Amino acid sequence: MTAAAHASRAEDAPPQVAWITGGGSGIGLAAAQALAAAGAHVVISGRRPEQLAAAIPEIAVGTRGSVSAIALDVTDLDAVRQVARSIEEQHGRVDVLVNSAGINVPRRAWAEIAPDDFVRVVQTNLNGAMAACRAVLPGMRSRARGLIINVASWAGRYDSTFTGPAYNASKHGLVALSATINIDEGRHGIRSCALCPGEVATPILSSRPVPPSAAEMARMLQPEDLGRVIRFLVELPPHVCVNELVISPTWNRAYLGLAEQAGPEPG
Repeated sequence: MTAAAHASRAEDAPPQVAWITGGGSGIGLAAAQALAAAGAHVVISGRRPEQLAAAIPEIAVGTRGSVSAIALDVTDLDAVRQVARSIEEQHGRVDVLVNSAGINVPRRAWAEIAPDDFVRVVQTNLNGAMAACRAVLPGMRSRARGLIINVASWAGRYDSTFTGPAYNASKHGLVALSATINIDEGRHGIRSCALCPGEVATPILSSRPVPPSAAEMARMLQPEDLGRVIRFLVELPPHVCVNELVISPTWNRAYLGLAEQAGPEPG
């Protein structure tokens, strides 16, 4: 097939439908902006309806695609299934799932973290992603294609002290979960990428025991950098699977010593 024929077929194809959890802020919002700009219909979900409502006009500016929102707490596994079903009923399918919902807690070291907080982090970062994957996989199998992007972390690939055991465990688990999708579902035309960014200047950093300064955040990865990466992954042809992608700021505090990462000692 000629390049012109490929282009013609691409123009005739319906826009992709992308579901983004945690789509009201940070990496999820940047992904929604990038994919809507590429012409996709984007459905964002998140816990706070007012945040989703504020995000819709941000995403819609200058876009070739469209955007809608459904409030969702990904720790409610039944609600995750219902949202996936609603998207498929309204739009016919989910072509792309971006699991971007994630949390951490300020008191996160082993000596401080409460068992309930540990469970809450894992329920959001890992179990919520699992539920969304399970919800979209049957439809993707039936169409013999689909892409899942699991926003993991540098801490999901490299052990980290300052992100804490709950976050580290959840993100290591998410990397493994993503790999098993390729093992089991690649034969059905389904691809999964574990996206492992280093520090990104997003609101989750405010939950650190010592939040980074504005100057430090300016040197980190920015949400729009991850939006570009996610668009790149989505625009690759269906026979290409990027199993895992690790990305970091050039000024990488993971290489600068734990004292600089954690901030000054209290007292």
